Amino acid sequence: MESMLPAPLLDVRNLTISFGANPSVKGISFQIDAGETLGLVGESGSGKSITSLALLRLLPPGTQVTGNIAFNGEDLLSLPEESMRRHRGSSIGMIFQEPMTALNPSMRIGEQIAEALRAHHPELSRSSIRAKVLEAMREVGLPDPERRVRDYPHQFSGGQRQRILIAMALINRPRLLIADEPTTALDVTVQKQIIELLNYLRLNYRLSILFISHDLAVVSQIADRVAVMQHGEIIEQAPAQTLFRHPQHPYTRSLLAAAPTMRTDRSRPLMQEISHESR
Repeated sequence: MESMLPAPLLDVRNLTISFGANPSVKGISFQIDAGETLGLVGESGSGKSITSLALLRLLPPGTQVTGNIAFNGEDLLSLPEESMRRHRGSSIGMIFQEPMTALNPSMRIGEQIAEALRAHHPELSRSSIRAKVLEAMREVGLPDPERRVRDYPHQFSGGQRQRILIAMALINRPRLLIADEPTTALDVTVQKQIIELLNYLRLNYRLSILFISHDLAVVSQIADRVAVMQHGEIIEQAPAQTLFRHPQHPYTRSLLAAAPTMRTDRSRPLMQEISHESR
């Protein structure tokens, strides 16, 4: 008798997203298992962020979304809005691209983290909420949480603001984390710290992660598997080591070739290889 493999935590099949006559995402399919990280990579405009918003049904009214998005066996596209709200920020967390626009500049960060908790656990007392907020801040490595819980976003560095967003996304212990360009605009040292933090949280809580990025070097440090998007389509999927060592699609090869190294000819535009090889 063949052993049955467990169903993926997230199973996306034939997802198409249209804002008008022409689809922006064209029939893509991918899966994420429990405790696995999938890197979704591609240039700006390839459809990565639109895909992440579709998973949480956060696209503008009038957007046409077809296909199937199954989370833990439940079809998210057919759920009533009230049921979908229970998933957002609870079983599915999200880290948005830019911390300074995702955070409310006029609200103390402790209140913003607490707000994510209250939305799903209104029964908790103020003391319980404060304890969980401080615990979340410690968990993501924010210094001196007892004092800094009352600070505002502008009083933190870019890397610390990203940690605040991670604390907000994880305080309800989601099973899936969608991380949309979480290391963009951070310097290389801080990027490394954020990647190490996400890897630690994934191992500690068997967290599944959809890691969206245009940066292949960053993706190589966190992803178990990689899906490459171009013009709204997934043109290649493979285990990370296989894709980085033996890319099959010309566009994937051009993306890898465009990543600068110590031997890169600085006189040549990095995007020249992509535009030439992917035609």
